[in-house]
Amino acid sequence: MTSTTDTAFDEEVARRTRARVGTYLEGDHEGRGRRVALACARFNGGVTLRLVEGALARLDESGVDRADVTLAWAPGAFELPALARALIASPRPVDAVVALGAVIRGETGHYDLVAGECARGLQDVQLTTGVPVVFGVLTTETVDQAWERSAPDETNKGAEAVTTALEMVSLLALIGDDRRS
Repeated sequence: MTSTTDTAFDEEVARRTRARVGTYLEGDHEGRGRRVALACARFNGGVTLRLVEGALARLDESGVDRADVTLAWAPGAFELPALARALIASPRPVDAVVALGAVIRGETGHYDLVAGECARGLQDVQLTTGVPVVFGVLTTETVDQAWERSAPDETNKGAEAVTTALEMVSLLALIGDDRRS
């Protein structure tokens, strides 16, 4: 499943829709005062490092103070849910966790188990804690696809995951589910 310009969010349609409802909620990407953790997988670490670079650049652009960013490494993607849960429960709580890594299909069924359980586990942590946990783990068929999605440009999925995390933190705060209040 991919997103194209044909399926993109249409701001004009959203504006018209907004006028037809009593309450319209949409988060922003402001990072000032937000605490974000990057939970990263060392396996396929060359790809993960490129995602981290994109994520850090986006955090800077969004105004997140470097002192409010935590970076932690797990052995692989399968271990990311436990790391995300620990980061949320730590004495220095975070507003969001961005999970970064790469699971690249091989010749066995290992890919399906690791990718699926990583996604399920991260979702479980998010739903259990109420803290946004964003799935920035690439699940690709080839190494070339992983390199492409971690490129140091506007297509970097690490940067995209940070944008999603900040938007979710903002949106939950608008709803009144701001865990820091």
